[in-house]
Amino acid sequence: MAFGRSSRMGPPPVDPVTLKILVAGGFGVGKTTLVGAVSEIRPLRTEEHLTEASRPVDDLDGVEAKSTTTVAMDFGRITLRDDLVLYLFGTPGQDRFWFLWDELAQGALGAVVLADTRRLGDSFAAIDYFERRRLPFLVGVNCFEGADRYPPETVRAALDLDADVPLLLCDARDRASVKEVLVTLVQHALTFTAPPAAEPVT
Repeated sequence: MAFGRSSRMGPPPVDPVTLKILVAGGFGVGKTTLVGAVSEIRPLRTEEHLTEASRPVDDLDGVEAKSTTTVAMDFGRITLRDDLVLYLFGTPGQDRFWFLWDELAQGALGAVVLADTRRLGDSFAAIDYFERRRLPFLVGVNCFEGADRYPPETVRAALDLDADVPLLLCDARDRASVKEVLVTLVQHALTFTAPPAAEPVT
């Protein structure tokens, strides 16, 4: 009897590469929804109910129905391939939690900046943040029901995005749509060349 490795055995399992992805954007843009829609584990959420005390600092124009807010982060995980796993970290959207962004951004491959055409100006802070850090990112325009729809070129011009920054229309509630956004971000990040740092003004 011959002993040896069976020809029917496949290759040994490969330890997956894990990549950290940020999901950022303004208050109420759908970051928690996006992470929850695609995560293969029960997502970790740090949401608290909005109170009267927060009304002077949380702008609810356009998102009047919103009753909770992320106060630290959201966390989820998705396996894109057997050898590739993404860890998703959703950032808080309010200005008063910006101090958490630097911690969350450490070790990140790239970021999804969610945008809402009803409150497009809320995207500028996140875009500026990742441009300053020279971290690859894309913009996902979350198509809310009842919101005006604009061609991607119009949104790109309004956000003053560089030509190499991907912009996609998406639905943060839909797993397939979110997965397309994440795959596009990984592809973009793997070919990204950081621009040179600005020369100091003398």
